[in-house]
Amino acid sequence: MESRAARLTLAYDGSRFAGWQLQPGQRTVQGVLEVALEALAGEPLRAQAAGRTDAGVHAEGQVVGVRLPEGRRLPLKALVQGLNGLLPEDVAVREAAFVPDGFDARRSARGKRYRYRIWNRATRCPLRRGTHWQIFPPLDCEPMRRAATALEGEHDFQAFRSADCPAKTTVRRLDRVAVAPGEPGEIVVEVRGTAFLKHMVRNVVGTLVEIGRGKRPEGDVPRLLASRDRRLAGPTAPAHGLCLMEVYY
Repeated sequence: MESRAARLTLAYDGSRFAGWQLQPGQRTVQGVLEVALEALAGEPLRAQAAGRTDAGVHAEGQVVGVRLPEGRRLPLKALVQGLNGLLPEDVAVREAAFVPDGFDARRSARGKRYRYRIWNRATRCPLRRGTHWQIFPPLDCEPMRRAATALEGEHDFQAFRSADCPAKTTVRRLDRVAVAPGEPGEIVVEVRGTAFLKHMVRNVVGTLVEIGRGKRPEGDVPRLLASRDRRLAGPTAPAHGLCLMEVYY
C-alpha cells in the first residue's frame, strides 16, 4: 500500500508568532501551515512538528509530519511550491519527502541542534535586533567555552528548565555545547542533544553569559547541575536569539 505520509522541512521567522503550537486567538506556525495545507489539499490536515518552539524562536530546519488525503497523492512539487505560494512571507517549506506511514516527526527524532546568536558590540545593530541578543559590555568567550563543556553528557537539567515545564523527568543528554566567535562582534552557542526541556537552551545561554561577564565563575556549572535549583542558574536568554537548525532522524 502506498504511503500517505510526508515530511516537510520548514524555515520561519518566529518574531510575529506565538510559537509553533495552535493557540486560540493567537498567530502560530502550526496554524498558518494548517490553513495552507487545507487550501492545497481541499480538506483539513493536521501538522505535527518534531518539537514546539516558543514565541519569538526561529527555525531553519523544523521538521513536520503530515498525513495526506486518502486516494490523492500530492506531488512533492506541490508540497513545496504550492505551500510556499499559500504561506505568509515569514514561513517557507525548504523541502519535502515521502516517508513510511509510521513516521512520527516527534517520536522518530533522535536529536536536535540549536544555535543561539549573541551580538557583542559597544553599540546596537538594528539589522540584528530580531536575530541576536545584543549585549554591549564585552564578554570573555574563553571561560564561556570552557564552562560549556561541563554541560555535555547526561545530566539532570532541573536547574535549567522553566518553572512551568511539563516534563516528567529532567534527565537529558547533550552531545555538544560549543561557544565560539562567529563574524566579528558575534558569539555563537551551538547545542546538540537528544531532547530538551522547556527554555533549557535559553537558560544555559543566560548562565554562560553571566560567566562571560565575570558575574559567576566558569566552574559553577557542576554546582548548578547538582543543586537542581532553577533559582541558582542564570536568566533566561531572549527568545529571538534562538534558532532550531536541524532535527536528526
